[in-house]
Amino acid sequence: MLDESLLDDPEALARVDRRGLLRGAAEAGARVRTAARHATEAGLAEIKADGRPRAVLIAGPGTAAAGVADLLTALAGAACPVTRLRSSGVAPAPGALRWTLPGWAGSVDLLLLVTTDGSEPGLALLAEQAYRRGCTVVAVAPQNSPLSESIGGVHGLAVPMATAPYEEYDESSAAGPGALWALLTPLLVLLDRVGLLTASPDALRLVADRLDRTAERCGPAIATYSNPAKTLASELADSLPLVWTEGQYAGPAGRRFAAVLAELAGRPALCAELPEALPAHGVLLAGAFAAGADPDDFFRDRVDEPQPMHARVVLLRDRPTGGLSAAPTARELALSHDTAISELEPEEGGELENLAELLAITDFAAVYLALASAGRS
Repeated sequence: MLDESLLDDPEALARVDRRGLLRGAAEAGARVRTAARHATEAGLAEIKADGRPRAVLIAGPGTAAAGVADLLTALAGAACPVTRLRSSGVAPAPGALRWTLPGWAGSVDLLLLVTTDGSEPGLALLAEQAYRRGCTVVAVAPQNSPLSESIGGVHGLAVPMATAPYEEYDESSAAGPGALWALLTPLLVLLDRVGLLTASPDALRLVADRLDRTAERCGPAIATYSNPAKTLASELADSLPLVWTEGQYAGPAGRRFAAVLAELAGRPALCAELPEALPAHGVLLAGAFAAGADPDDFFRDRVDEPQPMHARVVLLRDRPTGGLSAAPTARELALSHDTAISELEPEEGGELENLAELLAITDFAAVYLALASAGRS
């Protein structure tokens, strides 16, 4: 079982948080403000688009880049196809990764490069190839990194990645909560200017404010019983999370939650969108991961024997916009198999604000699970 005494001990959490994950989650709002300022200083806010791009291509390594691509795909909707370019290579090291531009890419397409490292020669080669084809290239990377220096003013536009004043680069921080907003925010400014989505300066200020308020609710000083992130982390202890999402923006939030649970906390999770999640994960609720799968569990020694892993449903939803919802059916299916269910739904607000709240709570929950695992080891 999860040691809840650790969750409610801010000093103990600080001792095991050697990667600064809690501070990164708490400063997500500040990252949005800094990244928006960097985007303005780089000239993105003054861009006068001649028209929408035919396609948006996104390349970059790691969980943060994957999350950015997934979020922009959802936010752009039907306005423009957004495609993430997958990397190849013999290892995940920056020097080994390579990306290939599609054969159809040309002067009417937009290439976005996102990285928390900036030393990947494969991204520099991709930018050079895109420049020769006439693509517009915009990169978000650490200031003075090799990628920023190779692109800036020659092959495209480079925006410095927003970093916290205290931060020193650590590979583990690439999946942390701060990295996502540092990479995503300048691209929101850009795509707002070219008409693919709505992310005005006022909207980004509201996003930063919502992230700040959520950080106050989920901070280490707030007790578990009134802290949604600690509560979720406690509920997911020794469980296999089945993350079921409903809504256009809950999908990428759920997939990111599953990714950071694996990368930060070392915990497996499965994610699917409703209503397809019901047949996709239904057998898990009736199989070996069902709550009543082991008839001898009642007689198990709780001290000497580890608790078996059972499935737990995590339902992430946007604010409902219509009358159709698969959530009642999802609850009925889970409860019919004696499977516990956790639910998250944001407060009222704009689409970006609601998305930010879901991301913030699940990021904090993943961080608390990671720290609790480190504290027990």
